[in-house]
Amino acid sequence: MKLQIRSVHFTADQSLLDFLQRKLDKLDTFFDRIVSGEVALRVQKPESHDNKLVEVKIFVPGATLYCSEEAGTFETATDKAVEDLKKQLIRYKDKLATH
Repeated sequence: MKLQIRSVHFTADQSLLDFLQRKLDKLDTFFDRIVSGEVALRVQKPESHDNKLVEVKIFVPGATLYCSEEAGTFETATDKAVEDLKKQLIRYKDKLATH
């Protein structure tokens, strides 16, 4: 899947970008017609513990799936977002199959 990754107000290192690409590529196993995706990485409220925000948009034919997760690390937030998007993709695929 082609991803566009944006990090807001900081520079993400290559290992984080590779991790995001690897995790989101696994979504292709649930729905093979994913067109592209956008990821936004933000640091919210620097004084709090859970201040890493990952926003993911997945573009599929006829719809856009969106998920936003906040956690202590970008990796944890990405894992939560992938699980949520997996559920959304399965629901969307079932909806297409019934029509």
